[in-house]
Amino acid sequence: MNEHHVSMAANGRIVVPSQVRVSLGMEKGGGFVMTVDDSGTIHLEPLRNVIARIQDEVRTYIPDTVDLVDDLSADRRQQAADE
Repeated sequence: MNEHHVSMAANGRIVVPSQVRVSLGMEKGGGFVMTVDDSGTIHLEPLRNVIARIQDEVRTYIPDTVDLVDDLSADRRQQAADE
């Protein structure tokens, strides 16, 4: 684990060092999820990583034989036909 000393400005902002931003692909305006665990440790994770992790977890509940896009498209076609 790499450690970096950072400080907080008067307005509460903390600057993530450029080397960290570059290595993690962090971009200006990018979304992040911040969590604080029971020990008071702050975790900052790019939103795209959180989404990918959740998608991977959801995939474990969907059989390989199911295509959600095709199922949704078929449902929408049926709804349109019923109107």
